[in-house]
Amino acid sequence: MKKILLSALMLLGLAFTAQSQEISKHALGLRLGDNNGFGGEISYQLGLNQKNRLEFDLGWRNSSDVDAIKGVALYQWVWNIDGGFNWYAGVGGGLAAWDHDYYNNNYRYSDSGTYVFAAGDIGIEYRFSEVPLTLSLDARPEIGSGYYDDDNFGFDVGLGVKFRF
Repeated sequence: MKKILLSALMLLGLAFTAQSQEISKHALGLRLGDNNGFGGEISYQLGLNQKNRLEFDLGWRNSSDVDAIKGVALYQWVWNIDGGFNWYAGVGGGLAAWDHDYYNNNYRYSDSGTYVFAAGDIGIEYRFSEVPLTLSLDARPEIGSGYYDDDNFGFDVGLGVKFRF
């Protein structure tokens, strides 16, 4: 048991001391995912230093039953895996507003509201060296109050493409 614990601590220490490659000062792009229907986001990243950045996302959904908009802000730590591959983790939160209208024969349901939430973020990205393009895949668990489906937990898996400048 001591060897497993020591190995885990050494691996964690290696992850936090690994050299990261340069983080772009600015990146702008799209993130496609699904969390309670929020399907698309415009994403902006602001590099703070070589290992940290801020990410701001503005998401929307327009379906037959639910229209929604969501803003998210995340603080992220970035670690280099190898070459252009990085992994990152972050924390943050956001605010959303939704409008749910459901019509079926003689039954009508209509409701709307806003909610705040806390979010985490973990993902992997590849930065192309020939072009200023980054592809990413991440998972974002969210917990809050006031979701339109009475579920206080959301989980979003997203695929992103960003242009660095």
